[in-house]
Amino acid sequence: MFSVTEAEAASIRRVFEEEGELSAMIELRRHFPGIIDNAKARECARTIAGWKPALAVSRPVTRLQPGKRRSAG
Repeated sequence: MFSVTEAEAASIRRVFEEEGELSAMIELRRHFPGIIDNAKARECARTIAGWKPALAVSRPVTRLQPGKRRSAG
């Protein structure tokens, strides 16, 4: 098991889209040299290439007690 940052995933996705699966596998192994099995590396590269970046969802702030404010200090 390993964690992939969004930057690493974006790099692997870009290589996959521009150069193909084999190059994406090499890019994955460049980031994660501990993955030595080529079949697993290809599978991981395909999985990561299929990920969609997470969307940042902003939510409005709701005050629990409108009108009451804490004084500083």
